[in-house]
Amino acid sequence: MSDVTAIKNLVGKNKALKQEIAKVIIGQEVVVDQVLLSIYTGGHSLLIGVPGLAKTLMVNTIASALGLGFKRIQFTPDLMPSDILGSEVLDQNRNFKFIKGPIFSNIILADEINRTPPKTQAALLEAMQERAVTIAGNQYKLDLPYFVLATQNPIEQEGTYPLPEAQLDRFMFAIELKYPSIEEEIKVVKETTSDFQPEIVPLFTPKEILDIQHLVRRIPVPDNVVEYAVKLVNSTRPNQEGASEFVKQFVDWGAGPRASQNLIMGAKAHAAVNGKFSPDIEDVKAVSLGILRHRIIKNYKAEAEGISEEDIILKLL
Repeated sequence: MSDVTAIKNLVGKNKALKQEIAKVIIGQEVVVDQVLLSIYTGGHSLLIGVPGLAKTLMVNTIASALGLGFKRIQFTPDLMPSDILGSEVLDQNRNFKFIKGPIFSNIILADEINRTPPKTQAALLEAMQERAVTIAGNQYKLDLPYFVLATQNPIEQEGTYPLPEAQLDRFMFAIELKYPSIEEEIKVVKETTSDFQPEIVPLFTPKEILDIQHLVRRIPVPDNVVEYAVKLVNSTRPNQEGASEFVKQFVDWGAGPRASQNLIMGAKAHAAVNGKFSPDIEDVKAVSLGILRHRIIKNYKAEAEGISEEDIILKLL
């Protein structure tokens, strides 16, 4: 199959996938779009939202519709790395045998990831970056495709361990979930208080998702689009020559090179699902909020004046 045909097929399958997800998840189209873009590019996503916005249900539904294995890990202050990765135990013949932990699945929901200490958060880092885990000196490869979708509650910050920048940077998207509209909430209440159980039909196989990831990587990108993405990321850094007064005044730290890579990967996937054979600057802009939101650290002046990360990014576009 040619790449042109593959992209045309992807447009149709993506539309069918969103309809399948919409059987269970009402509204939140932007959130679903960004999660799917991160899956088509092989990235990870951080879902930020208050409790009760169906974050867990959404990830579970997406995993079912994609035909992928799904495991949920509830992060708590007493969770140990071995609870995630697995551990070696003695069998009846007194030989050590490795028992795989919940990290061995295609889609991992790391629920309330900031509730656990750094030692346990760090257990995820190798899996997210290398798609492998090391236990007692042995490295075990994870099944591909592999995604971590983590959730974070922005309200209760007491007793939490904020994610270090190195870990935040490994998430391709930081996706903010907002409250549903009144019409959407009415529909949610009607559907969830009835006896009707929608059935999700898997539309992909793991191999098809890996093929899509390779297809997205093969999409050509014009030089001016790469230049725009790199200059956009560069403009978020207050200590760079030529940084604007606005950035110098309100930003402590800007985004790193991973942001430029993710902007291009996200733009490629965004172009593909919209039937375009090459991304343009509009595709970069379309994915920039989710990709840059968690990579810009604003200062106390921005906090005092009520300037959000979104305001800073929109000013730079």
